[in-house]
Amino acid sequence: MTRLLDLCSLIRSKNAGPFVLTFDFMCRDREAYELLRAAQVLTPQLFADLYGADPAQVLVVHHDRAQAVKVSFPRPVRQGDVHDSDSYGGQQYAPLVDLQVPAPPG
Repeated sequence: MTRLLDLCSLIRSKNAGPFVLTFDFMCRDREAYELLRAAQVLTPQLFADLYGADPAQVLVVHHDRAQAVKVSFPRPVRQGDVHDSDSYGGQQYAPLVDLQVPAPPG
């Protein structure tokens, strides 16, 4: 197994407007991207478990040409709300950097 951070040259989270969080996982190279895609670890259920999102509202998009994965879902509270602990959404990626990505079988 390898960590997500070892596969990606960039992992970030940010707002996609005041009501949506988005995460970008930009892989180091084609091999890393193919490994990440095949492992299927970036699932709606993962983001539901980590962030309390409704898995039915988590959008996971694989960008083959960019060798990247984008994940978006509604923020738990709107940006700037009194209960918003990260107004720009820029610190939400932290629990994911050490995510274990299994090697493909075989």
